[in-house]
Amino acid sequence: MSILRPRLERALVSPTEVIKSAIRFPINSNSLREIVKRKDNLRKVCIVIDDATRPVPSRLILEPLIQELKQSGVENSQITVLIATSLHRKSSQKEIERMIGRNLIRKVNVVNHSSTNKDDLKFLGTSKSKIPIFINKNYCESDLKVLTGYVEPHFFFGFSGGSKSIVPGIAGAETIQLNHSAKNVASPYARFGSYDKNPMVSISNEIASTVGADFTVNVCINEKHQLTQVAAGDLNAVHEVLVRYQLKYIFSKIPHLYDIVICGNGGFPLDLNLYQAVKSMAIGEMAVKEGGTIISVNECSDGVGIGQNEFKKLIFSGLTPTKLYAKIISSDIVVPDQWEIQI
Repeated sequence: MSILRPRLERALVSPTEVIKSAIRFPINSNSLREIVKRKDNLRKVCIVIDDATRPVPSRLILEPLIQELKQSGVENSQITVLIATSLHRKSSQKEIERMIGRNLIRKVNVVNHSSTNKDDLKFLGTSKSKIPIFINKNYCESDLKVLTGYVEPHFFFGFSGGSKSIVPGIAGAETIQLNHSAKNVASPYARFGSYDKNPMVSISNEIASTVGADFTVNVCINEKHQLTQVAAGDLNAVHEVLVRYQLKYIFSKIPHLYDIVICGNGGFPLDLNLYQAVKSMAIGEMAVKEGGTIISVNECSDGVGIGQNEFKKLIFSGLTPTKLYAKIISSDIVVPDQWEIQI
């Protein structure tokens, strides 16, 4: 029997101070204060954070970030914290309190993104790959746009963080679905840690460039969900630094393939539902022999997935896995969440 796990990274001793320093001395970017200073008639600030399915400690990022904005002359009443739900359900009030704390909820406006409410979306044209660009209207119409999030290996997007906060994070359902098409998900480059040639990343980066982000704060965390790395500044530069760090230090070598693989998402909130549990199954696939067995152990306190209606329909469609996969690949089925089934 073998136990495979990522290298245990040391937590930052003073994460708040490290975040403050990163914000004040950013990568390939003016400082946040200088950016604010150069904004004529700054009225609205939008800060994007991850939703309840992600373990990033958003409160630790937001507190020094909002403090820096305040010292730059921005009032709390001007700030909206936008939760990047993508196609997930809305984060509940209890979850929001866990994510950012009651104190911040009282100070700033906090809203969930909706990928399906057209009144909340703004059309920004079409990408080079003919994808219509629908992005959260609040974000688009803000004078100062700030992204936050965490960088970790993602099972088909290569890595989380970076432009993923925009697409799929705060994009419209149509934009997300076309970016996550069966063809793109089937790409040999749509895998854990595959970034440079990943078609979904290319589209996401292009759309993020169109939409814009004035400042980005991304972090890395260890398996205890403690901060280990922080980078702030230019969106692409920040993501590049943390991706290269992940590639160098996070991945463990699989010595050989196994008959049986037992895996999991890593506990709450990563194993919130079956929809999210597909991630651990994808990891298990990398280590199991052809015809072997994968046992994915996840709590799934939300069941199959609240709000993941199309995913549920596909799961309970009665089709065999082979037939379901064939229909998705041939585009006979084109619905949100099909990529979880495909993978």
